[in-house]
Amino acid sequence: MALGIVAGLVLSTAATAVAASGIQPQAVPIASITDQARATLSEARVAVAAADVVVDDVTASGLVLDTADTTIDTADLVAAIDDLATIEVMPLFLLPDVVETAADETAEVVAETQALRGALDTAVAEKKAAEEAAAAAEQARLEAEAAAAALAAANTVEGAQATAARMAAERGWGSGELSCLVSLWNRESGWDYQAYNDLSGATGIPQSLPGDKMASAGADWQTNATTQIIWGLDYIARGYGSPCGAWGHSQATGWY
Repeated sequence: MALGIVAGLVLSTAATAVAASGIQPQAVPIASITDQARATLSEARVAVAAADVVVDDVTASGLVLDTADTTIDTADLVAAIDDLATIEVMPLFLLPDVVETAADETAEVVAETQALRGALDTAVAEKKAAEEAAAAAEQARLEAEAAAAALAAANTVEGAQATAARMAAERGWGSGELSCLVSLWNRESGWDYQAYNDLSGATGIPQSLPGDKMASAGADWQTNATTQIIWGLDYIARGYGSPCGAWGHSQATGWY
């Protein structure tokens, strides 16, 4: 049977059914139907392209996504696109069904594409967060190592004397005063931050008695020569005015 005859029978049957129902048919302009078909075709093609892009992005990322399926089946939508591509020669009465099928397939592919894109974005964000956390941990480790190395260097005799020279200069004490300070603490502790007098209990480079007096300069007074020096210089300034004043007293009495 010729296609024109089939179309005529279908349209005749449809008209008869509408008439029997009492519903007044509403004319739909042919241009409107074809415009909708073209719009649906365009949307379908965009959906397929977007699906291909996200699948390629997932593959390129090499990430493990929180989803069992990292593919998008667009075969049915591609078939619908092929059907829609024959708009110009397709019988008008077939077009609405083809458009509806394409629209449904497009919606399904779009939903799957959005879900897969969301899973990829989540995986990328998690990877970035993990990398930033690892970098922060490494930076913290390096800073801790640097601080430990600096503390170890400052706790040596040379390091302690260099710290004391800088702090003495900040107080306006010149080389003469520094010489007195070196002599004073050479006698007291040999510039050893771990020095301890078993008889008196005097502690550290300045031989604080008792040692915990130095806590006023810092909680790390037992392990940090710099903290001991801060306390010791302040003690000398308050009690003797300067290192040479303290050294003179030590020379005369054996203590300061």
